[in-house]
Amino acid sequence: MAAIVPNRRVRKTPFTPGVEAEGVKGYTVYNHTLLATVFDSVEADAAHLKQHVQVWDVSCERQVQIKGPDALRLMKMLSPRDLDRMQADQCYYVPIVDHNGGMLNDPVAIKLADDHYWLSVADGDLWQFVLGIVIALGLNVEITEPDVFPLAVQGPKANDLMARVFGDDVRDIKFFRYKRLAFEDTSFVVARSGWSKQGGFEIYVEGADYGMPLWDLLFANGRDLNVRAGCPNGIERIESGLLSFGSDMRRENTPYECGLARFCNSPLDFIGKAALVDQAANGPLRQIRPLVIDGAIGPCTESWPLRAEGRKVGQVASAAYSPEFGVNVAIGMVDRSHWDPGTRIEVMTEHGMRWAEVQETFWR
Repeated sequence: MAAIVPNRRVRKTPFTPGVEAEGVKGYTVYNHTLLATVFDSVEADAAHLKQHVQVWDVSCERQVQIKGPDALRLMKMLSPRDLDRMQADQCYYVPIVDHNGGMLNDPVAIKLADDHYWLSVADGDLWQFVLGIVIALGLNVEITEPDVFPLAVQGPKANDLMARVFGDDVRDIKFFRYKRLAFEDTSFVVARSGWSKQGGFEIYVEGADYGMPLWDLLFANGRDLNVRAGCPNGIERIESGLLSFGSDMRRENTPYECGLARFCNSPLDFIGKAALVDQAANGPLRQIRPLVIDGAIGPCTESWPLRAEGRKVGQVASAAYSPEFGVNVAIGMVDRSHWDPGTRIEVMTEHGMRWAEVQETFWR
């Protein structure tokens, strides 16, 4: 495959020099920004992540800043999640849907103040949708993309590494909470979060000039912890059931189909609520399920249809061989008629037909 050439539309990040120095072998483009995909190999990167600590350049998680007197009103319109109890040091996973109830994005919201929020977005130009609502309704709120660059520290040794850089206060941060911690002559929002199930933090670096000093300090303090550069890992995230917006779920899917019903609890008339009434009462007709696929499979680079008795009953958009569990793990959107655990379904991969079996739970 041809190389990705950075330009003004495909942005480098403040951490790109460090990523390059650590031997990145591949990139993708996410939110118009470079995102590393592999350093050693996907399998070796996954094994290291589960045992040690990695530093991830996830500046591609661009922030949509919502600031002004109508900020909370707008937030309550955007998401099916009830935001009334969200506290000022808290992060919320917030599905955002369109007027038909279709998923537009699944950001993490960070509440900085009653009138100030960041949405740390998945791949997609969500700011345009948000700005359109603001303009149409004449809301008193400013929508911007601030100079904020997330850096993730993930893995079982993340606590130790972060404490060496930010002090022991970092150990007290609870899951999906944050503290603002000092760094040089400034401070950063540091949240216990990240796109892995191995534990860790995301540091919201405000100001590009602080990027490499922070990167270098993390590596200088983590050599004895076997710190390495890393990136979101396809094997680990499938094992863990972490969904990828744009792949496992798209605009044609509702939060209920994505297994996100627990985040659809707002009593207000959020955008798309009327379209979701039936699924709220009766459940969806299809839903995300973990699967195991038999036989040898190659990379999953496109949607793989699931078929039974000559008809399509779903699709797989993420699949990989798991060395830890010795099976091909997969995430599928499966029709209700075939989603019970133990059900065997044909999956039409790029590499030929294989059998898949629906599982009870994900592997983490």
